[in-house]
Amino acid sequence: MGSAEGGLFPYPVLYRSPRFVVIDKPGGLPVHPGPRTGRTLEDALPALTLRKDGPWLVHRLDADTSGCVLVALRKQALIAAQQAFQSRAASKTYWAIVSGRPQGEDGDVTLALGRRDSPRGWRIVPDAEGKPARTQWRLLGTDGALSWLELTLHTGRTHQARVHCAALGTPILGDAVYNPHPGDGPLRLLARYLKMTVDDETIEAVAPPPSSMARILSVFR
Repeated sequence: MGSAEGGLFPYPVLYRSPRFVVIDKPGGLPVHPGPRTGRTLEDALPALTLRKDGPWLVHRLDADTSGCVLVALRKQALIAAQQAFQSRAASKTYWAIVSGRPQGEDGDVTLALGRRDSPRGWRIVPDAEGKPARTQWRLLGTDGALSWLELTLHTGRTHQARVHCAALGTPILGDAVYNPHPGDGPLRLLARYLKMTVDDETIEAVAPPPSSMARILSVFR
């Protein structure tokens, strides 16, 4: 448990200032309410401050993804941080454990993405008429069956890392939507690193891998 001005906050805090907090969100926790969600990250945010307005999520993270989430404690800070994200001034690095091994040691995926709805639900697919999306990747380790990738997301599309990894032929382990053979356990995708400058404040945070990823990474190390 982490303590905060307004009481006990249940998730690790990676960075804190009078204007911002970076939270280490656990995998499986939605950031905000949806039609089938129960407990969410937003439910816990009031414990971060005694102020009556806020806090606010600056950006979203998929429910199944763990790691860095930026929260603004003041309204003007929220507006400034969202503008920084929209201008792509934020540096976001992810770690992923994927099935198989990509060709080469690094590369750049620039597939545009669109949403497809069906009676069974929705998913994101490569779509030439969709929203531009770019992911740089680097191979950090592999045993042939699994690989450890570092992903730098230059855009923040829904499921971008998951779809781009699948497009490489190396879908993320635990991804029941985009990996035909996801294996057991949760999605092995971590929002590892976040850095951005808002006004005169530099925000920087590093999230540790959850236990489901750490066990695999120990083999690669």
